[in-house]
Amino acid sequence: MKTKSIKYILAAGLVCCGLSTTFTSCGDVLDEQPRSQFDPTFFTTKAGIEGGLTSLYAHLRYFYGNGYYLNTLETGTDEYTYAQSADGNFKDADLSGVGQMVSTNSIAGGCWGTAFANINTASGIIENGAAAGIDDALLAEAHFFRAFDYFILVQTYGGVPLDLGAGELKFNTSTVRTSVRNTVPEVYAAIFKDLETAVANLPENPRLTGTATKNLARLYLSKAYLTYAWWLENPNNIPTYPECSRDASQANSYFQKAYDTAMAAINNPGPYALQPTFYDVNVATNDRNSEIMLYADHDEDEKYGNGGAGYGWGSGGSPENFAYWMETWNYTEMTAKAASGAVINPIQREAVQALGRPWTRMAPIADNFLEGGVWEDAVKAIDSRYDATFTLRYHTNWQKSGNTEPYVLGGNGEKVYPNDVYFSWVPESEDSKIGNYDKNGVSDQPGIDFGLPKGADGKLGFGEMAGRPDFVLAVNHISRKKYPINWKLGIYRTDNNGGLGSKVNGGSPRPWNIAKFSEFYLIGAEAAVKLGKQADAKTLVNVLRARAGKQTFSQNDNVAVSVDKSAEMVAATPATITIDFILDERSREFWGEGYRWFDLVRTQKWAERASTYRIADVGYLTNDLKTFKRDIPAGYYIRPIPQDQIDGLIMSKEEKDAYQNPAYRN
Repeated sequence: MKTKSIKYILAAGLVCCGLSTTFTSCGDVLDEQPRSQFDPTFFTTKAGIEGGLTSLYAHLRYFYGNGYYLNTLETGTDEYTYAQSADGNFKDADLSGVGQMVSTNSIAGGCWGTAFANINTASGIIENGAAAGIDDALLAEAHFFRAFDYFILVQTYGGVPLDLGAGELKFNTSTVRTSVRNTVPEVYAAIFKDLETAVANLPENPRLTGTATKNLARLYLSKAYLTYAWWLENPNNIPTYPECSRDASQANSYFQKAYDTAMAAINNPGPYALQPTFYDVNVATNDRNSEIMLYADHDEDEKYGNGGAGYGWGSGGSPENFAYWMETWNYTEMTAKAASGAVINPIQREAVQALGRPWTRMAPIADNFLEGGVWEDAVKAIDSRYDATFTLRYHTNWQKSGNTEPYVLGGNGEKVYPNDVYFSWVPESEDSKIGNYDKNGVSDQPGIDFGLPKGADGKLGFGEMAGRPDFVLAVNHISRKKYPINWKLGIYRTDNNGGLGSKVNGGSPRPWNIAKFSEFYLIGAEAAVKLGKQADAKTLVNVLRARAGKQTFSQNDNVAVSVDKSAEMVAATPATITIDFILDERSREFWGEGYRWFDLVRTQKWAERASTYRIADVGYLTNDLKTFKRDIPAGYYIRPIPQDQIDGLIMSKEEKDAYQNPAYRN
């Protein structure tokens, strides 16, 4: 069957603006027709149902690629904290005393409204689809997305309403301003039923590139089983809301279901497969590869395909993919003395995966890169995921701006040419070999003065190492101002035409990867640990670890390589696989992509792993790590219901107060 990329409409909930669609055959591109509005009667027609189905995919762009939603899932975890330019959204999420978690901030509203609007659309499709002549395979896509959204909601808020006004899981056609929250078990029962229906009725192969399949449904079913098993076991006595009983004796049956479902997918992969190297999973030129099971799609048509306003300037809001900005520090403030004596910016803003638009809102926590961290030196030496996760070396690009300077002066006074490395992050073990500059650009090594402009390199707090032309800094000096960029999320365009890119400030036209086939191995391994199946857990994690030892391209050096350290990676796998080791592996596989808060909440490890962290502070010259503490009470393992949603309900004050999660009540 031929596949074509699916196109999207903007649609949500009951009344939706966007495009309707017509399906002509399973191999065709959706034929999009402009339509000003969908009303409830539109969902009784075949065209309306098909348009609604398309909207289910479009709604993904309102979560994934939104930098503020990414903030809610990364800042405050053991991966990220707020960076130098962070506003209150990021400081609130950090829980380190610089902000607060309340029902009126963006952490509360990150997904509530968008998810419920899409749930109602899915219910309308399910309720009306058969009468409109839609077959079970297409209806199964609606079952998948209804479960997908409810799974996000129940993990985020606890129990949420299954009745939006017309009855449980019914399509609502009128405004209702009362609401009752269901319990967590009731919500999971609905999720399991929808996903089991999706597994039964979805095709093995996508009807269009990027649409739902049996194994995509299996991924979310296995993860839902796993998450519910943890919730039942409740090892750290984390409270739930609405209050209800939970039977810990049932937990193992759900861990077993999670394991069995993950293994069924691994043993019957269908169109999915692991990429040969971790680099291949994440390099932009290989987007939409066989490992990616679901993504929020974009392309270089800013107005439609990227959901933006066009003209290359990002709006900083959905449906654009602008999340990569948040994890990008302002590397453009580096300066250098050029051949002519002029001071120039050797590394300028460029629409390439390693750079992109800097916003300096989220900084990686330094502990991860130090001894005992997930990226400690022993890991860096053999695990290719380090190179294929971070921008560690910054290559000069001033020539792409039209500047004809032949070189600039780098470390040790050596000449650095176009495309050469001007600045690098180096391992913690190299720190003692580095000489640093003070704020006046003077080396702390007696007798060394390379004639650099005062304040130029010194202001960044960089240093140099003997025999190296690049300035350097060890990762034990990661600060809120300067840190490795998350390369995986970076922008990529095909229309830079040899320059820096005229649309470098816009949202990324790349798809945002949501679901990966690789996660089956870690879901299966986590369930196996809980079931006492150590050999199975080790076998599963070693599949990904062996892959991580293979490298055919170094993105930081921009050169083909031939490296196989798979045997070393497998040999370094501990004899006993623990949940903490699984969490470390999940961090190395999915760093900074929006998995982390869910992982820590599911395993009830959030406070244990994230209550303290180290990072250097906000100034460029502030290189010494400081310890910061977070207050993560048990009640924060679910987020606050958005206050504006509660304020809009026509209920008594007591009912409204009771609707809110207990930790966030006034």
